[in-house]
Amino acid sequence: MMRGYLRSDGRKGIRNLIAVAYLVECAHHVARRIAEADPERAHVIGFPGCFPNPYAQKMMERLCTHPNVGAVVLVSLGCESFDRAALERVVRASDRPLRVVVIQGEGGTRSSIAAGRAFVEEQGPLLEAAETVPMAVSDLVVGTVCGGSDGTSGITGNPAAGIAFDRLVAEGAACIFEETGELIGCEGIMEARAATPALGTEIRASVEKAARYYAALGYGSFAAGNADGGLTTIEEKSLGAYMKSGQSRISGLIKPGDIPPKGGLYLMDVVPDGEVRFGFPNISDNAEIVEMMASGALCTLFVTGRGSVVGSALAPVVKIAANPVMYARMEEDMDVNAGRILTGGATLAEVGEEIYRTVIGLAEGRRTKSEELGHQEFILTYKSFEPIGPACLPV
Repeated sequence: MMRGYLRSDGRKGIRNLIAVAYLVECAHHVARRIAEADPERAHVIGFPGCFPNPYAQKMMERLCTHPNVGAVVLVSLGCESFDRAALERVVRASDRPLRVVVIQGEGGTRSSIAAGRAFVEEQGPLLEAAETVPMAVSDLVVGTVCGGSDGTSGITGNPAAGIAFDRLVAEGAACIFEETGELIGCEGIMEARAATPALGTEIRASVEKAARYYAALGYGSFAAGNADGGLTTIEEKSLGAYMKSGQSRISGLIKPGDIPPKGGLYLMDVVPDGEVRFGFPNISDNAEIVEMMASGALCTLFVTGRGSVVGSALAPVVKIAANPVMYARMEEDMDVNAGRILTGGATLAEVGEEIYRTVIGLAEGRRTKSEELGHQEFILTYKSFEPIGPACLPV
């Protein structure tokens, strides 16, 4: 039976974790040492920069109040430009237990670690004993990304994830796919799937923006590993990435930190607005997972053909192996073997059902391979976004 942790805003989490959040890279070491007091329950997240950034502020506010988070430690050096007071207000308003550790005020490294650890050790048993409530599929928010893609990704793992998405959406879940920079060439198809013509226009514009952005950088979202795996162009890669979205109507276009207002399928625009100022939109797959979480994703489906071992802080990552040869080599990191589709061991529909059941299992207490292995990757960098317009979330 699916059960979750009810939060004050009505959302439900499938985990009950402690976010140990550093507010500048200077506080990262102290945050990491604090989390060592409870390495499975305490997850380190943070923003490394000292200059302020509205995007990073919004991300940290959303992440510290994520449904999977039950308590928070904010770790500040004391002189950074991050708006610690605003983040503290947001966390306190969510009724989560909070401890603020200001290293300069606490007296340095050792005393700050001790203060943070005392809070973590106090909260651990309380979070462990917290009551849960029944969950429905309509309570779920699920993201999907693909990384280390190869020639098998678009014919096994990605379409199987799309089948799982279709079922989740049909049962009321909110499902988020991305990345506009890896959907170049698919804008017309997605425009036709939009809930309204105005939304279709916004979707097309988001992909065209991504194409301009990458053209300005002189480098697209295409890695050497993709080419080694048999992909030849960004359009070819895009067609495979697009398959993760399934066939449901696209209900809305959101940007990182925008929380879907109801169930449905949502495209996330991850490419910054305005001129190119902060470099590559996402410098690794984990940056995309963080943005999914900031929009409320309780878990993320990660399709890989070449093989990836990453997980994530705060929210489980379901690893879907697209390539059967890679699965045989890296089975201990993979949750689903979609490569069986190529070898005749399963159909697309059967693997899609397995992915769906794996997501449901997370809300029933089962853990992913990356969780079992202790993966808690996290990365957050500078970006800039304008608010979405009214056409992006049509009534």
